[in-house]
Amino acid sequence: MYKYFFRLVFKRLDPEQAHHLAFRWIRLAARVPVLRTFLAAALAPRYKELRTEALGLRMHGPFGLAAGFDKNAVGIDGMAMLGFDHVEIGTVTGEPQPGNPKQRLFRLVEDRALINRMGFNNDGSLRVAARLASRTPVFKPVVGVNIGKTKVVPEEEAVADYVKSAERLAPYADYLVVNVSSPNTPGLRNLQATEALRPLLSAVREAADRTVSARRVPLLVKIAPDLADEDVDAVADLAVELGLDGIIATNTTIAREGLGLTSDASLVKETGGLSGAPLKDRSLEVLRRLYARLGDRITLVGVGGIENAEDAWQRILAGATLVQGYSAFVYEGPFWGRTIHKGLAARLATSPYATLADAVGADVRKTA
Repeated sequence: MYKYFFRLVFKRLDPEQAHHLAFRWIRLAARVPVLRTFLAAALAPRYKELRTEALGLRMHGPFGLAAGFDKNAVGIDGMAMLGFDHVEIGTVTGEPQPGNPKQRLFRLVEDRALINRMGFNNDGSLRVAARLASRTPVFKPVVGVNIGKTKVVPEEEAVADYVKSAERLAPYADYLVVNVSSPNTPGLRNLQATEALRPLLSAVREAADRTVSARRVPLLVKIAPDLADEDVDAVADLAVELGLDGIIATNTTIAREGLGLTSDASLVKETGGLSGAPLKDRSLEVLRRLYARLGDRITLVGVGGIENAEDAWQRILAGATLVQGYSAFVYEGPFWGRTIHKGLAARLATSPYATLADAVGADVRKTA
């Protein structure tokens, strides 16, 4: 049914306009007590066998919403209602910013992909922190907070900008993510180089510890799929050195060649980060490489090209304790989370693994 609705309504709208419309409906539904209870029962069934412990946190399952959908922490309950076990908000920057000029979001329907050059449009860390502080949750998913660099802040002042966001947001974050991998903020990906990344992550870790003394806020870094293999290894080694809690692999790609894209050439040529199905193979490859190097020492989060339960299962076998999605939600609609959970439970039941945790990295261990 949703696919027909998508073709008749959403496909005719500008992608960003469609996003805002759908998100508004989700938020409205989550505010109506009887309706949200009914929808949560239908769309977010719980499977005991999928219960997951990661980053020192307990979750109903491993499947979460990737950053980018709820940039300003305005719809956490709504996304939990739809079956996301954790919701990563952001990317949030130190200062509010409008993002890049429109049009900045494009659908590649034939490829089940998106291209975006949003540019971290968000309300800024001060307003988002206030919103999180005043939140009275109806549902209680794990909430991650993804932080990035304000566009107008020069690269040499990036550390202070991230620290400002960390100090404001860490008290309300179940986990914190340093995003240095979006292609839509000039110079941001330069921060993935270990000589720049080391002081940045160290400073954010210190800021989180200084601001939140009652508990340790888990800290993760999100990397790009476009990193060379040796750079992936370098980030993995740095994560161990600094005692990071996790790595999210991967963000969007600037690549276009070799992905088998079939959409209109004018769309394919749009600048920005490509997400969705074409990213699947490279994201899985990076994840495998990270797990082969790190094993279970650090929590890995698999994201990029996850469309269905089989994709999520393959990420788990490749080393991901948690998996995230976004782009496929545009094409699959509100029953997507339910389908993912049902499919994961079925795969676990027919697998040789007693628990989901036993399955994490199993394929990589076989070939080691």
